Amino acid sequence: MSDTQTVSVPGRIMAAEMAEQPAVLQRILDEGAPKIREIAAQISARNPRFVLLTARGTSDNAALYAKYLIEILLGKPAGLTSMSTTTAYGAKPDLTDVLVITVSQSGGSPDLVASTKAAREAGAITLAVTNNADSPLAEVSEFHIDVLAGPEKALPATKTYTAELLALYLLVEGLRGGDGAAAKELPALAAGILARQPEVKALAERYRFAQRLVITSRGYGYPTAREAALKLMETTYIPASPFSGADLLHGPLAMVDNVSPVIAIVPDGKGGEALQPVLDRLRGRGADLVVIGQQSQVDAASAGFALPAGVPEEVQTILEILPLQQLAYEVTIARGQDPDAPRALAKVTETH
Repeated sequence: MSDTQTVSVPGRIMAAEMAEQPAVLQRILDEGAPKIREIAAQISARNPRFVLLTARGTSDNAALYAKYLIEILLGKPAGLTSMSTTTAYGAKPDLTDVLVITVSQSGGSPDLVASTKAAREAGAITLAVTNNADSPLAEVSEFHIDVLAGPEKALPATKTYTAELLALYLLVEGLRGGDGAAAKELPALAAGILARQPEVKALAERYRFAQRLVITSRGYGYPTAREAALKLMETTYIPASPFSGADLLHGPLAMVDNVSPVIAIVPDGKGGEALQPVLDRLRGRGADLVVIGQQSQVDAASAGFALPAGVPEEVQTILEILPLQQLAYEVTIARGQDPDAPRALAKVTETH
């Protein structure tokens, strides 16, 4: 082998991009926050009556997080759009004085661009949140927030997801006149979590031969459950079903038994409190319960990963996903697959 030849190490790119996340979060706080506050002030001055969020895939989970923030912190109704109503069915809703936020890593999917353009023509205030300031989506939107994650080459999105979460949190903080102080410690906390990868590697042994997974949470943790399921499915190919804890009790609980692995994301706050009856039922069914949450919750489960204490619930979402990204990576490597390049996937998914 010549000196110029390189060996492709499975998961090398994904691992490097996960490791970049503390630096990306710090960059947003240092360089992105002033622009986000400026945009938030301009939008707030127009007093939108409600908010619609448009996204696909991983970005859809970031949009769901924003929905919780908007409804809880701003007290405004927020909804996730069905793009086909305009792109396929040609519906023309009246969006006067509505804020439409479109979230997309690449900003290149044709349906996102078309629906955002249609929303603007229908009177909406349009804001694109992307990792590409030169994207078609940024071009058709009135406002644009760059999440400053830098190029992302691995097919599973990691650093762009947490960057979207932080950018959306700062946006909502700006819309309500907050200072975003709850986010200041996130880069250091994220670095501490990522440094504990050996713990996650040991945890991954539980899932190497899993046939299916159930992932559950409530409140701000529910977007994390959905994103964790997506990451596990696209990298490990293990079917993973995400449920709100409330929905899990309405029927799907029947499929959980003493050999069914369940991952519970337990926020430290109201979401975790609401999840307690679900955890009790899962323990009662003898489920193999792994908890991502506070140490006391981990101690009461089969296994888990303890998160830092004292973090405000509305930003815990940005930290919760980190060990789950690592879990998807470690299980994939253990199964002899390459998490950098899952089969049948492309980095930009062009839906219409």
